[in-house]
Amino acid sequence: MKLHSARFALPSFRRSLIGAAVMAICSGHALAVQPFTVKDIRVEGIQRTEAGTVFAYLPVRVGETFSDEKSIAAIKALYATGMFKDVRLEAEGDVLVVLVEERPAIASVAFTGTKEFEKDVLVKALKEIGVGEAKIFDKASVDRAEQELKRQYLSHGLYGVKITTTVTPIERNRVNVVFAVDEGDVARIKQINIVGNKAFTDKELREQLALNTGGWFSWYTKADQYSKTKLTGDIEALKSYYLDRGYIEMQVDSTQVSITPDKKDIYLTINITEGEKYKIAGTKFEGEMFGREEELKALNLMREGEIYSGARLTATNKRIQDRLATFGYAFANVNANPEINREKHEVGFTFFIDPGKRVYVRHMNIAGNTTTRDEVIRREFRQFESSWYDSNKIKLSRDRVDRLGYFKDVTIDTPEAQGTTDQVDVNVTVVEKPTGNFLIGGAFSQSEKFTLSASISQANFAGSGNTVGIELNTSHYSRTIAFSQTNPYYTDDGISRSFEVYLRTTEPPALNIGSYKIKQTGGRVSFGVPFSEVDTVFFGIGGERSRIETDITSPIRFKQYVVDNGGPSDGIGSATTNSIPLTAAWQRDSRDSALTPSIGRYQRVNLEADLIGDQKYFRAIYEHQYFRPLFSKVTLALKGELDYGHGIGKHVYPVFKNFYGGGIGSVRGYLSSSLGAVEPSTNDALGGASRLIANAELQMPFPGSGNDRSLRWFGFLDGGQVYQEGEKMRLSQLRYSAGLGISWISPVGPLKLSYAKPLNAKPTDRLERFQFQMGTGF
Repeated sequence: MKLHSARFALPSFRRSLIGAAVMAICSGHALAVQPFTVKDIRVEGIQRTEAGTVFAYLPVRVGETFSDEKSIAAIKALYATGMFKDVRLEAEGDVLVVLVEERPAIASVAFTGTKEFEKDVLVKALKEIGVGEAKIFDKASVDRAEQELKRQYLSHGLYGVKITTTVTPIERNRVNVVFAVDEGDVARIKQINIVGNKAFTDKELREQLALNTGGWFSWYTKADQYSKTKLTGDIEALKSYYLDRGYIEMQVDSTQVSITPDKKDIYLTINITEGEKYKIAGTKFEGEMFGREEELKALNLMREGEIYSGARLTATNKRIQDRLATFGYAFANVNANPEINREKHEVGFTFFIDPGKRVYVRHMNIAGNTTTRDEVIRREFRQFESSWYDSNKIKLSRDRVDRLGYFKDVTIDTPEAQGTTDQVDVNVTVVEKPTGNFLIGGAFSQSEKFTLSASISQANFAGSGNTVGIELNTSHYSRTIAFSQTNPYYTDDGISRSFEVYLRTTEPPALNIGSYKIKQTGGRVSFGVPFSEVDTVFFGIGGERSRIETDITSPIRFKQYVVDNGGPSDGIGSATTNSIPLTAAWQRDSRDSALTPSIGRYQRVNLEADLIGDQKYFRAIYEHQYFRPLFSKVTLALKGELDYGHGIGKHVYPVFKNFYGGGIGSVRGYLSSSLGAVEPSTNDALGGASRLIANAELQMPFPGSGNDRSLRWFGFLDGGQVYQEGEKMRLSQLRYSAGLGISWISPVGPLKLSYAKPLNAKPTDRLERFQFQMGTGF
């Protein structure tokens, strides 16, 4: 018996009738449904859905009375699941029959023609809005997905994108959804107009914008592709540029973005009102300062009579807040209220200081480290739990974690602890990056052909913070195999331990007339003891066995070394010596970055001496790097190195401990290790007991790359020379070179290319104008 029989006036409910039925009930009109007791419930029409799922949504059970209200409630509940496109109720005697027609399920989601985005990323993104494998097919959700795809393409400057969605039914009431994408051409910025500027030229203002009309490296920076987010940032950059130069009332009135009918060119227009330039009339301080008024006033960067600068105002506020934060006032508030005198074009400021409550740190939490152990991060913290909040220690903690080099990003936030008014939690969030590194370097010249050096290292090995490395070198003169390991926290106090074992062989190529061979086998161990946040002292000891082999063509100094160390009297043969070098070093590093520093210094002094072995020598190395920003986008980088070695007593400085110069990292434009004295008969470089190297670079981001420091070009001037034992270092003997280069923090490691012109090369010098190195900092 069906519900629409003469006995039952409520035959079957489709979705369009639910509202009418509800209205009829609410208006008091009786429906001719005779209530009955349900003896059984049967579900028909389901293919994928379990019958138990339908039963769970029904408001009636076996043994209960079925009525108009329950009929309407049942249909509404089943439609609300979104799984069915048609629902009907029928009665066969005392059996309630639920007939449903399921919505199809999505069997797969595919994309064709997509180049701008990875398909896996698109699949994941659409699944979050209801369009994905095993999801219920809904036309509205698919339409939303299509619009979202278009929005993403528009944000990447692809205004000509066309998306065609195809839904194909397949067996078992399923469908395949295919998004066919015709990306079209990228719309590029053709022109940027700035209207209303008088104080600064269009060129000056355009240089402040991340968006531009394109350049050599637009393929990398994509700066000529319009983005609303970038435009918003550019508007703020323009405001900051004016505010920093006294234009306190500057306004960006409007922006217009127009695109050509073919959707290939975009024109931007920015309308501004500059206003007048203001000077500072004076400053005052009010509020709670805990008797430190003079100390806080000294942090003020706003000087009476100077041109107003928004950057200096912001910096003053921050300096005061940071100073108060070192005393535990984490949420200090500093407001600078301006008093503008438009007639005199002056502005004064009153700084209102509200330190708030003093707080201490409840918990230091770490998140994001899937490989790195918590202790590796936590041991770098300088802010401790249950102690007063100190912003300097929190920043230092963040910097120390970042300097580990294990993470792409390190962020810290300090939310208030729930339920308290005087506690905060410090949450450290890291984003890990691959810490394995393959470094390669080399050069090419017609005379020396190709040379290669390489090393493989794994920092943060197994998340322990230890570094394990293997070095291989197949350069023109030498071969090296070395294994090293460093544990930065050998003790809980931060004492580090490093050790290395190596096998080095030095042998001139067969084409040279003079030949010799040096084979060194050894190892060393050293310990580093930090005594400040930037200073570390190192102590170490090593052992080395050196064997020199000569023949009749060998240079005289090598033959003499064989004679002096127990070899044949004619110096043709071999000699073996053992040395036990002791080392001591001091290092100070205050750079803001190890790979792309823009400010700070790096200094290192290293002493090595063999007092109890066969050699009896000492050598000292001093290195100094200095970085300073000259302009907003230009960094001056200076590097100097002074090395000196000498024999102790009557001993001669070991020839295999000689210093060498020339090549990238030394004096570019000259063949690697070719500077200094040479063997007269072969013109082979012999190295020396002392060395002087100086480098200067002007580092700048590529045009069109904004402030991206991962891709830079630089001009350089190098100078250096190698001197023999006992020879006086004469600046007149230095070799110089100048040139241009590129440095890039590429996906496979840091890369540096240089082309140099030797400035005062001698006829005997061996030149190499083009050189490259991958995997080095400065």
